[in-house]
Amino acid sequence: MIDEKQLFITTENEILKTCTFTGHRSLTEDFDYSKLETAVEELVKNGVDTFYNGMAIGFDLLAAETVLGLKARYPQIRLVACVPCYGQEKAFPETDKKRYVEILKRADENVVLAERYFRGCMQVRDRYMADRADVLVTYCKKETGGTAFTVRYFKNKYPQKPILFL
Repeated sequence: MIDEKQLFITTENEILKTCTFTGHRSLTEDFDYSKLETAVEELVKNGVDTFYNGMAIGFDLLAAETVLGLKARYPQIRLVACVPCYGQEKAFPETDKKRYVEILKRADENVVLAERYFRGCMQVRDRYMADRADVLVTYCKKETGGTAFTVRYFKNKYPQKPILFL
């Protein structure tokens, strides 16, 4: 269960307004979607209105769909799709490509950070999102990889800001 006290943490006397997601591409059997949905809804109820999403398969696409699903009840919330480079979806399985395109169509804003892939473009995207967030929601089960990088970056650069581990 989400520790509700975490959701009321303020940053420099400001209410939390922005959230970034980061998580693994492969979700293990211990992943509980209801925890993600509950966390997002509680954040919205407590003032978060903008959600940054890196648009990778797995956790990212699921988190984006969760935000979009809640827009019917909370029309004030915004999804910002943060694409590291054009063609990010090229290697996605066909079903995930369709989800990706649908999410981009429904997102409130699409940010593309590079014209083409280059080594490190994913980390540029991750830092871009982390630097705009008041809170980080993560599904991080490993100490290596992009998700762990983003969690460490956020924790080190913004030690006063909350991280919700799912």
